Amino acid sequence: MTNATNAKLMNAGTTTPLPDGSLLAALDLGSNSFHLLIGRIEHGEIKPVHTLAEKVQLGAGLKGRKLSKSSIERGLSCLKQFAQLLQSVEPSRIRVVGTHALRRASNRKDFTKPAERILGVPVDVVYGREEARLVYLGVAHALADDRRSRLVIDIGGGSTEFIVGRRFEPSRLESLQLGCVSYANAYFTNGRISKRRFNNAYEQAMIEVSHIRSNYRAKYWSEAIGSSGTFQAIEALIRLNGWSEDGIDINNLERLRKSLLIYKHADEIPWEGLNDKRRLVIAAGVAIALAIFQVLNIERMRTSKGALREGVVYDLVGRLQHEDVRERSISAILARYKADTTTADHVSAMVSNLTAALSPIWQLDSREVELLMWAARCHAIGVAISQKHYNRHSAYLLKNSDLPGFSQGEQELLATLVAHQRGKLRQDDLNKLRSSDSDSVTKLLVIMRLAVVLKWVENLEGLRVSATETTLHLCFPAKWYEHYPLSTGELLLASAAIKKLGIKLQLD
Repeated sequence: MTNATNAKLMNAGTTTPLPDGSLLAALDLGSNSFHLLIGRIEHGEIKPVHTLAEKVQLGAGLKGRKLSKSSIERGLSCLKQFAQLLQSVEPSRIRVVGTHALRRASNRKDFTKPAERILGVPVDVVYGREEARLVYLGVAHALADDRRSRLVIDIGGGSTEFIVGRRFEPSRLESLQLGCVSYANAYFTNGRISKRRFNNAYEQAMIEVSHIRSNYRAKYWSEAIGSSGTFQAIEALIRLNGWSEDGIDINNLERLRKSLLIYKHADEIPWEGLNDKRRLVIAAGVAIALAIFQVLNIERMRTSKGALREGVVYDLVGRLQHEDVRERSISAILARYKADTTTADHVSAMVSNLTAALSPIWQLDSREVELLMWAARCHAIGVAISQKHYNRHSAYLLKNSDLPGFSQGEQELLATLVAHQRGKLRQDDLNKLRSSDSDSVTKLLVIMRLAVVLKWVENLEGLRVSATETTLHLCFPAKWYEHYPLSTGELLLASAAIKKLGIKLQLD
């Protein structure tokens, strides 16, 4: 057995453009609204074919970190409608992303599991900084490709993302827990408006934004861009009042604040173009926007129609064309912790060969196999902290590092596979593994353990692999056990742990 398979994977960076006419879809499950974008590739660009938006206000149903039954039902009802349009798109070309409300919800699986059954594709819940990266990607593709540095801000229902970048590369990413839905619930209860309520929301938003002020000062960017329904609604209200033709500035935000405070309740706001659900959160949105402008010394901002869903589509194009940002993230973390790449590639090659033999029998999911390959390459990054319990350190780094491109669930699976690559499996470990999102995680872990055990074997040519649903048969060449007594002993020890995972290991 050689590293040929792994080398093939590593060299798969040659771009194969998707043909014109290809359909792709992104679904953004936001705290305030669900947004669907179906686009067609035309001359390397994404041209919208269908766009749908529904104000589900999932975040409004987040009570004590649990989604209410009614908010889950609203969300699933919306997805049933969206699913009809998604039938025209291949499942491999659809990506569904969940944001703040799903990040915070302890019972998110009560929503994500039925959502996945309705849509027929996984729901990726992303961390705040990954959401920020995707927002920036969507905005960057909607703007002129110039070299000016930009500050991009997206006020969502439950969080607000801040990004500084140039062209298509972000250099600073942050996500703060302030959003128009969460602030509406906290400060404008039941739609009530007053100067005191507005000031409380504004002052709290100023405190939150002040935590990142030093990294987002005007010296780091030359123009400010607002992305989101909140900023677009604010700009529309400014135009409606005849204060400006386009864009948002600090003076017009102040005028909008004064106009809002005339009313005692959101229902009283008479402004055209402001629908009922946006009316309930507009005061919170203006308070947050005003605080951002004041703290970051923004004088003027223009808005962009590019947003998270556009960023998800362009990121998906990269994945399908072997320009996956996740590969860059793995290479970066390997370099950061000075990993032994020769050994990492050897373990990855072993994983590749085992999965090639076992996937047809065990029906391993291709997405999970891809994650297993990355886990194999990163299995020993924790040695940079300590050789002792390096698997635990590696898992901690994978779970808690910023890894652009990876969803929260993907990072957790990486960490799980790496954490349990060696050592005893306690009963509580087994219970967690069996209750995980993935039905095949235990089989992935069997492969991971074997690859790590065999990492000191230079040549595995002649190894034959066969399996059933509950057995794994490894047949080694003649005299192999004599040549590799250490690996032989580790294989025998590993067989006990592998048996606990539901697989009987047979060695010949």
